[in-house]
Formats: sequence, C-alpha cells, structure tokens
Amino acid sequence: MDGLPEPHSGVPEPHTGWTFVTNHARVLAAIADNHNARIRDIAAHCRLTERAVQKIISDLEHDGYLSHTREGRTNTYRIDPGKVLRHPAEAGLTVASLLSLLVQDEADRTTLPGDGRRHSTA
Repeated sequence: MDGLPEPHSGVPEPHTGWTFVTNHARVLAAIADNHNARIRDIAAHCRLTERAVQKIISDLEHDGYLSHTREGRTNTYRIDPGKVLRHPAEAGLTVASLLSLLVQDEADRTTLPGDGRRHSTA
C-alpha cells in the first residue's frame, strides 16, 4: 500500500464548504503515488466512498486521463501525463504539471518547525 495511509474507518469524515483541490485531482494524485492502489485504499486516503472513487476513475478513464490493466485481482493504473487539463483557464497545462504540485516523494518533504506544515525542499 505504498504511499497511502491505513483506512481510518468504513465511513469518510463529512466535509462542508469548498476546497482548493477537486476529488478528481485527489484520486489522480493517489493513483500517481501508487499505480497499484486498491479502490478501498484510494477512498480512505481521499476521504471518499469507494463508490465515489469508482465513478471518478470511470470519468478519468472515459476522457483518456487514466487507463488500467488487470492482472489477477490487481489493477495497475497508467496516467497519461501529456493529457491537457479540461478547464479553459488551464489551457495548455498538462496532467504532469498538476501532479508535480500534488505528488511529491517523501524524501523531498520536510516539516516546518513549530507548525507541522510541510514544504518542498526542491
């Protein structure tokens, strides 16, 4: 389960209000972190239901951002890093540019003293 935390419980914590990152971006980043992640683990990591993650994966596959191959009971996902983002305001930006902001190697992160926030050392 490389990169994804253990599931907390069967039900995600509720969230109200807006967020900076969409659920589609969260799922894509979780898959970028572990191309063999199970839907259950992605859901726990993103604080979504498994059904929501299945729908998001279906959306991403339908529009060519993601594909998968099945080996036994394991899915291996492949992200198309050159695919351009959908919104006109991000015209020309690719999935790779989005993921470069959302996915970082653990070795490239440090914790800021006193506040627990992380920043990139790159």
